[in-house]
Amino acid sequence: MATYKEIKNKIAQLEKEAEALRKAELLAVITEIKAKMAEYGITSKDLGVIKNKTRKQPGKTSPARYRNKEGQTWSGRGRKPKWVIEALATGKTLEDMGYFIG
Repeated sequence: MATYKEIKNKIAQLEKEAEALRKAELLAVITEIKAKMAEYGITSKDLGVIKNKTRKQPGKTSPARYRNKEGQTWSGRGRKPKWVIEALATGKTLEDMGYFIG
């Protein structure tokens, strides 16, 4: 009768073998799928893998939420403008600066 330690070692070895077999089979399946896709002109979009990303309509911008004394505005999205970075570097927060509009 095998000991607990021997069985655990055997399990670990079998798991390694199983993973190696899975990788080999996976490579074969992927190669086959790619060949069929090329043969029939199938794209990832046809399979539903790549979905159409909904994009914001051009021309629609987020409303300004922050404004400085010179009238420059920032919506709070994307990169911070230079004037916001400079104000934050002085230790102020957006709310402390009084730039928050609404």
